[in-house]
Amino acid sequence: MNLKGIVPRTWRKLKKILLVLFIAHFVYLILLRWVNPPITLTMISSWFSLWGTDKHFHKTWADAEDISQYARLAVIASEDQLFPDHDGFDFKSIEKAMKHNQKSKKIRGASTISQQVAKNVFLWQGRSWIRKGLEVYFTFMIEKLWGKRRILEMYMNIAQTGDGIFGFEAAAQAYYNKSAASLNREQAAMITAALPNPVRYTVNPAARITVWRQRRILLQMRNIAGDPDIAALVANK
Repeated sequence: MNLKGIVPRTWRKLKKILLVLFIAHFVYLILLRWVNPPITLTMISSWFSLWGTDKHFHKTWADAEDISQYARLAVIASEDQLFPDHDGFDFKSIEKAMKHNQKSKKIRGASTISQQVAKNVFLWQGRSWIRKGLEVYFTFMIEKLWGKRRILEMYMNIAQTGDGIFGFEAAAQAYYNKSAASLNREQAAMITAALPNPVRYTVNPAARITVWRQRRILLQMRNIAGDPDIAALVANK
């Protein structure tokens, strides 16, 4: 067996495979600017977790203009108030989270809406350095290729809003028997309050922590509503 010949051939094949994968992922990134993702790894994991239970998987896509402006405002108020201004990363919050995590066993995150979309659309859940590195790359790419309105629309549809429930449209139907477009301020804030832990922070019946978070979000919504950059993102065009 000629090992000297096998190694170069294997390397050439590997380079071709990597090139094809790179092109494929880049094309997928561009397509998602207009095409909605069929499913994510987080959704698949949730679907399997419901197997054998009496709970059902719910996922319904709604375009940005078909989601209540209150819901979009609530998400920005709760998850990322600097969303219109940063390039995908909130470095001050990251620094604060790192300092906190060095002193406390309770881990505090500092992910922006863009980072959460990058993770949930393209990656898996976890805290490994490999996943974090890929998250940085995909965050940078979607900021450049999609723009803020598409990123926010994507978030509103892929975020887990309950046990086996994904997106604000599915949540509105499950909790309030109405469309996401019809959500009022309080309902939008209640669904948003569940986002950090949608299995534990139940909406119906409302857990105490969900109600507590809802009140804080409602206050923040009032505080940021006058920001022109946020108002432009929240408004229907």
